Amino acid sequence: MPVRLRPVTEADLPHLTGSDTPYEDFGPRNPRTAPYDPSLTADLGGLAVVEGEDVVGSLSWVQLRWGPNEASRSPMIGIWLAASARGRGIGTEAQRQLADLFFLHTTVNRVEAHTDRENLAEQRSLEKAGFRQEGVARGAQWREGAHHDLYVYSVLREEWASGR
Repeated sequence: MPVRLRPVTEADLPHLTGSDTPYEDFGPRNPRTAPYDPSLTADLGGLAVVEGEDVVGSLSWVQLRWGPNEASRSPMIGIWLAASARGRGIGTEAQRQLADLFFLHTTVNRVEAHTDRENLAEQRSLEKAGFRQEGVARGAQWREGAHHDLYVYSVLREEWASGR
């Protein structure tokens, strides 16, 4: 079935638990009570990942700044998929579609993603979606009671345009 992205609704929230993988254990958190902001320029935004009529996950982003001006902003994206949606290319397609949205509808030059060094499935997914590994953010993420290293991935506008 085709994968598409759409704004998250309040009815979606109970399905977007984001808590059943070892890479999501950030400690006790209050459940999300409001949908993400779907605006691609939002500092913190997100969309639902839909297969057929079923919400099977979510994509979110935070805007990082590599300098003080707007042209130095770049979204750092993250994904969560329900167990039933994993291993079938849905994450790859969803992340590819989100990068497309950013490059088609904003002026960002870079879309990036960070993933745990042990999360081989997400590393493969990002690479299939056109992202390249750049390096390691050492001790960057607090999870499961310790700091973890993350691989940094990105796709640049020029790479995205040549890959279309």
